[in-house]
Amino acid sequence: MNELDTIVRTVTVYAIPVLFAISLHEAAHGYVARYFGDPTASDAGRLSLNPGRHIDPFGTILLPLMLYLSPLHIPFGYAKPVPVDFDRLRNPHRHMPWVAAAGPAANFVMALGWMMLFVALASSGANDAAGGMSEFFFRMAKAGITVNVAMCVFNLIPVPPLDGGRILTGLLPLSLARRFARIERYTLWVFAALIALMYLGVLDGVFVRTMSFVTRLLATLVYPLTLLLN
Repeated sequence: MNELDTIVRTVTVYAIPVLFAISLHEAAHGYVARYFGDPTASDAGRLSLNPGRHIDPFGTILLPLMLYLSPLHIPFGYAKPVPVDFDRLRNPHRHMPWVAAAGPAANFVMALGWMMLFVALASSGANDAAGGMSEFFFRMAKAGITVNVAMCVFNLIPVPPLDGGRILTGLLPLSLARRFARIERYTLWVFAALIALMYLGVLDGVFVRTMSFVTRLLATLVYPLTLLLN
C-alpha cells in the first residue's frame, strides 16, 4: 500500500468521527448558552448538527492535512466557533464555565459512545476480520475514541481562548478574571505556541498521558458492557 492509499484510508476512517466531534462540540456550546439566556447561536442558525454549519474550509480541512503531511505530523485544526455573547448570559461570570465546559463534555460523551461500539465490535471479532465492513467500523470506532478524547483534553488546557481557559476565567475572582481573559486577544500566538510545545515534546508527554487516563476511564465505564457481551 503506497502513501496515497494510506492517506485516503485514514481520511475515510476519520471523516465521520471528526465531523460529529466538531459539530456536537460547537452545538453544545450554543445550546448551553441559550439555556443560560444567550440566543446568539440560535439566532445565527448555528444550533445544528449539520457539519456544514461548523466546518471552516481552512481550519477543518486544509490545516490538519498540511500539518499531518508536514514534519510536525500533528493533525491540528479548528472549526468555526459558535457565536456566544457572554454579556447576554443571565450571570456572565457564573455561567461562562458551564457554556465553555459543554463542548469538551460533548466530546467525552461521544467518546463513551464510540467506546461502547468499539467493545461491541471487538467482542464480535471485528478486530480479527481481514477487511470488510466490520473491520472498517471497528477502525472507525477506534478513531472516534481517539478524536473525541483528543478534542476533550486539548480544549481543557487552561489558556484562553480554549474552553479550559474560559472555565478558569469563570472560576477566578472577577478582578483576576478580567486580566486573565485578555490573553484571548492573542489567540493566533496561543495556538502557535501550543503547536510548538507539542512538537518540541514539552506538552506532548502530558497531553498523551492525559489522553491515556481518559481512555482508561472510558474503558472502565464501559466494562459492564464487556461482561454482558461475554
